[in-house]
Amino acid sequence: MNVLITDNLPNICKTILENAGIQTTIRPNISLEELKKEIGKYDGLIIRSSTKSTSEVIEKASKLRAICRAGVGIDNVDISAATKKGIIVMNTPGGNTTSTAEHTITLLLALSRNIPQACNSVREGKWERKKFMGTQVSGKILGLIGLGKIGKEVAKRAIALEMRTIGYDPFISPETISKMNIHLVKDLDELLGQSDYISLHIPLRNDTKNLISTREFALMKDGVRIINCARGGIISEDALYDALVSGKVVGAAVDVFEEEPPVNNKLLKLDNVLPTPHLGSLTEEAQYTVARDAAEQMVDALKDKNIRNALNMPVQGPEEFQQLKPYISLTEKMGALLIQLVRGRIKSIDIQYSGEVTKDNVRPLTDSLLVGLLRHVLDENVNIINARMLTNERGIKINEIISSATEDYTNLIFAKINTGDGERSVSGTVFKNSEPRIETINGYRVDMDPIGHVLILLGQDKPGLIGEIGKILGDQNINIGRMTFGRKESGGGAMIVLNVDAVVSQETISAIESMECIETAYMLNFR
Repeated sequence: MNVLITDNLPNICKTILENAGIQTTIRPNISLEELKKEIGKYDGLIIRSSTKSTSEVIEKASKLRAICRAGVGIDNVDISAATKKGIIVMNTPGGNTTSTAEHTITLLLALSRNIPQACNSVREGKWERKKFMGTQVSGKILGLIGLGKIGKEVAKRAIALEMRTIGYDPFISPETISKMNIHLVKDLDELLGQSDYISLHIPLRNDTKNLISTREFALMKDGVRIINCARGGIISEDALYDALVSGKVVGAAVDVFEEEPPVNNKLLKLDNVLPTPHLGSLTEEAQYTVARDAAEQMVDALKDKNIRNALNMPVQGPEEFQQLKPYISLTEKMGALLIQLVRGRIKSIDIQYSGEVTKDNVRPLTDSLLVGLLRHVLDENVNIINARMLTNERGIKINEIISSATEDYTNLIFAKINTGDGERSVSGTVFKNSEPRIETINGYRVDMDPIGHVLILLGQDKPGLIGEIGKILGDQNINIGRMTFGRKESGGGAMIVLNVDAVVSQETISAIESMECIETAYMLNFR
């Protein structure tokens, strides 16, 4: 077997491969044209960010079985093209966990003792001890927003510093963290009101953008300190600036910005802001770790051992993939839809397969549904390989049901999420043209296209309802591409599903929800 490494990586990568009996070639400056000519010789490809594994490269990869990105970002690999050829695409998401957790604690301590400001003062020839009076972290409350891998590692280190640690993560069970001395609060507002320090460890999505804004700052203690090593945009930079100027927030450490590098950012003008240039994962050890992990994962993949951190379906070949592809797309969209309708912690998921689809192996379809569900809420890598494990870790029970009855459909997949706040359900099918379609949501017949931006409205059926909604959206220049209307009886409960051309603002959603006959509005996004 032969593996090609096309970027500069620590020597450990080559050593592990060769110790496993795999011949290794290193070409760090190979051009795209050269790569297309050479790739046909290799069983495996290890890259970082410089190499572009385009569809043209993959088309020439007659022997290639696996591609591994030594790092997290995978935008330089055409995953769709690789999957069609049965090539496993992997990354190494765990390599930066420790580094990011350590950077978070470093910033927390630097904020507490005014380290950067004091350092600059001494360099200027001053000796201002009283000015830089600090605060000790022992006994203080650290609030962690997000308890994925990094959040848990931050908690371990904070507890060692004798901090009291609380966390908010609606998608993790109390049992999962019961042995970690982390107190799980019921909602974000409770965490904000209790914490002396707040650290963020969640992904940036539509529902987490500006998660911390003016309202949230008002709920915090006076003199709170904030650390963000997650993603820029989760905290409103304008609201953070105002909170820092007013003294509500006494200090903020910011490793990530909405625009990177930040240009003319007013936060950088404040003395109580500690900015760093996205250093969370940038350590020698982290780089060593991702190189080691890439090599070990490649060895396992080529020797038919456990597949780890795969970003695509490890099918046996292109024929099997083509057969499953429409159903994988459908179930992932079903999971993405359900999670965006949920309020409260998920207790269990019921998935029922009916019709001819039951003749296939349905496990990849269940795992794909879990991918769609978890990808919207976790800050860690989620794929078809680890989705079930991540679900189990969160104490969520999975029930798979096989049925021969399909009612009006050749194939039908039904999924229901059970939460402390009730149930949410969705069903879908794949038509002969291989197009996935959502048939019902919470029992309402909707016949929905799960693509792009979708606005779902729940309320009561009444004459003129659709016209009123259309006017509100039209006034905001929101075009409706497709609309379906579902009701169980005339004048009773109703559901309106609108495929729209753009995200509907929160202000417009609030205006719609203020209508007498509308109870709830959901703005969904299908990636």
